[in-house]
Amino acid sequence: MATHPLRTSAPSLVAVGRHVFSLRDGLVAKWSRFLEERQAGTVMLGLPATERLLKLIVNLLAHMSGPLRRETDETWFAATELYGRLAAVRGLSAGEVVEELQYLRELLTVDMADIFVALPARQQLPTLLRLNRVLDRGVANAVVGYTDALVATMFSREGVPVPTTDSVQELLAQLDGIEGELKLLDERSAR
Repeated sequence: MATHPLRTSAPSLVAVGRHVFSLRDGLVAKWSRFLEERQAGTVMLGLPATERLLKLIVNLLAHMSGPLRRETDETWFAATELYGRLAAVRGLSAGEVVEELQYLRELLTVDMADIFVALPARQQLPTLLRLNRVLDRGVANAVVGYTDALVATMFSREGVPVPTTDSVQELLAQLDGIEGELKLLDERSAR
């Protein structure tokens, strides 16, 4: 993770980042329930690991709208790519990966409507577009991670995509590393 000088952020972006962080537990609970309902017939990652990843993504999203957005960029990329890799392990299709991350966008739109409306008129649309741009990049990164995982699986298992316990453990170890990077970001953050 590169260390950049703190960059000033528009007050509206800082407010949105703080609001995302304050909504984190509710967003993660709703998102987790949505994912749990869709899990029928797929490999389960386990609720604790899934919730860890969802919390990580929501926390990083909050950082991506604040003064640490340049430092958070690489970690955001790694976390969303990991989301895609874990989706491949769960046996999802690329479209399902996109749909799951789009659900986060829906939750944010509904749960944060009050803060967007409370912003000055000139800041409403740019703030909403910034948040959507971050989410769009996250979706693209997740699809890249998903595709990379499928290609690696096909080459290593003669074209049969079957996740192994070792591959899941490797991905969970990556999650540990990304959570460590988030802790460093939290320490630098002026929340």
